[in-house]
Amino acid sequence: MLRTIDLRGRTLSPAELLATVPRAVAAREEALAIAAHIVDDVATRGEAALREQAERFDGATGHDIRVPAAHLDEALDALDPAVRAALEQAIERVREASAAQVPAPSVTELGPGARVEQRWQPVRRVGLYVPGGKAVYPSSVVMNVVPAQVAGVSEIALASPPQREYGGRVHPVILGAARLLGVTEVYAMGGAGAIGALAHGVPSLGLEPVDVVTGPGNNFVAAAKRAVAGLVGTDAEAGATEILIVADDSADADLVAVDLISQAEHDEQASAVLVTTSERLAREVEQAIGPRAAATRHAERVTAALTGPQSAIVLVDDLATATAFSNAYAPEHLELHLEVPRPKDFVHAGAVFVGADSPVSLGDYLAGSNHVLPTGGQARYSAGLSAATFLRPQQVISYDRNALAVVRDAIVTLAEAEALPAHGEAITARFADAAHGEPGGENRA
Repeated sequence: MLRTIDLRGRTLSPAELLATVPRAVAAREEALAIAAHIVDDVATRGEAALREQAERFDGATGHDIRVPAAHLDEALDALDPAVRAALEQAIERVREASAAQVPAPSVTELGPGARVEQRWQPVRRVGLYVPGGKAVYPSSVVMNVVPAQVAGVSEIALASPPQREYGGRVHPVILGAARLLGVTEVYAMGGAGAIGALAHGVPSLGLEPVDVVTGPGNNFVAAAKRAVAGLVGTDAEAGATEILIVADDSADADLVAVDLISQAEHDEQASAVLVTTSERLAREVEQAIGPRAAATRHAERVTAALTGPQSAIVLVDDLATATAFSNAYAPEHLELHLEVPRPKDFVHAGAVFVGADSPVSLGDYLAGSNHVLPTGGQARYSAGLSAATFLRPQQVISYDRNALAVVRDAIVTLAEAEALPAHGEAITARFADAAHGEPGGENRA
């Protein structure tokens, strides 16, 4: 079912390793063009475009795009007690881990009267996207909302696709999770159109533009974030999910197989990759994955993902090459099924899961970590969603006259070197009284 890429006996540079990485490139390129058109349509036509998109993509018509408060209350009241308890546990764990991501303010004293304060300011308003196409993701409500609340964001708008089977309403479990967290501004809109609406605003719905858009989704959602970047802030492009497992001969083939399948069930474009030094393990995983994939509830979707160009078993000579391949791939989710894991060597990954008892499914729900993570190789330079996503570092500079005098000459020198003499004059003007010998001037300088 999974194709094999055999890199044994080859010495590859980082660029050559990157060229061997299995990716669904065509699907992403197509998504970019389509998403940009959808976003532009929403920016131009607003609610009319959203309704046409809902009918086309979700089969929903005549629904309330802005969710009435009564729908949220009803959803919370109807929430299964076991689901509510699990969500509450997830909320508590994610809130605790997110709080650790908020830096403490600090002050640097560079000399008497020379202070630079570092502080972190939350953005005012955010738009959070929760997918709702092939599956239902109340866990993504938690992963989006809790870090924003921990960061101190004052206005939260949440969007999720309308569901045809619920008369165009957002899925009730998603609504229940939102209400549980105190979110009252919710919109039944999905995909790239939702990202465009959050970024541009829709006056007829009372939807004001947000400052930051976050949340996972398919490749169209990820591409839409790129289309609105610059107009608003965005988190990393969390598109179709990825799992890369690095394993040696000590790994359990059945556990590797079920973990690959667990992520393949998200979407036909999901990526599932095993990198291993063990030809035996590769063979046993291939043997185990077929029957398990055929027996799972979403067998057709899983099979499409596992047989796509984005999924593979990669055979390598040694752990060093496996590590280099993983760092070139920069997966969203990285699992280490190794006798000696050495997670510090795996520097490019959205999240790292160490050992057989730390599967990605743990991180999807109750690890306390966030499951909104960069895909498509962006983990080389982007981080997963966190409280920091909603915070802006800000410096507050406070110098008194004596502290400014200490650096006066150096500032003037650099201003002259850059051919910006007015910069220097803005400094020397503050000491003009001293230069002219005015009473008390020398003492002040």
